[in-house]
Amino acid sequence: MALPIEVVKSGNGHRTNGNGNGNGHAHLHIHESEAAHVHTHDPELKHELIVKGLNTTVVDNLEKIEDAVRTILEEVGEDPDRDGLVKTPYRVAKMYGELLEGYTQDAEEVINGAMFDVDYGEGEMVVVADIEYNSLCEHHMLPFVGKAHVAYIPRNKVVGLSKIPRLVDMFAHRLQVQERLTNEIADVLEEYLDPVGVIVMIEGQHMCGSLRGVKKHGVNMVTTAKRGEFRTNRDLRDEFFKLIGK
Repeated sequence: MALPIEVVKSGNGHRTNGNGNGNGHAHLHIHESEAAHVHTHDPELKHELIVKGLNTTVVDNLEKIEDAVRTILEEVGEDPDRDGLVKTPYRVAKMYGELLEGYTQDAEEVINGAMFDVDYGEGEMVVVADIEYNSLCEHHMLPFVGKAHVAYIPRNKVVGLSKIPRLVDMFAHRLQVQERLTNEIADVLEEYLDPVGVIVMIEGQHMCGSLRGVKKHGVNMVTTAKRGEFRTNRDLRDEFFKLIGK
């Protein structure tokens, strides 16, 4: 999967990547004002992206996405060379790099060692509620959006607060179904934290059900995944739902 690409000019007029070090994990930026004729097929830009640290496979993937979008525009009867569409294949390739960047991440990288020994009451839970997310349904590649609510009961370690929303985003920014997304979040927390229990609840509104097909708006899908004590202890589940206001 292609990395997100945007190329920006630094104060001295040279282009640079987002973190200034040119490594392969950087997000490269191109300002819209500079992108009048930007395509990754452009040999100069392609060379520059490779020099900045993106390997040739990633750049070739961007080219393939652009070609595919151009074909879609032609097949629906549009002119991809008209003013309003000339940059659309590039924009769409860049968009998919952003919306699907979870394919370039893994849990080890996201957690980055941010697990800590903390004295916490036995059986007490840590809750991170109302985590906004967006994802793409793998069946139609249309968005679904909503909120995730996550809780765990620490055994020995707690994880840094920002890591749970980052893990939600890592899995959400892949082609998904909500049921699998819910389980993946629960499983990764169970694997890395070895908690007494984990529970994840996800709410989602799916564009594939509101814009096409059944065309029902405002439908809220709810999924849960329970691990450890949350599977067997109803009082814990009730406390979780009360804490998140459900």
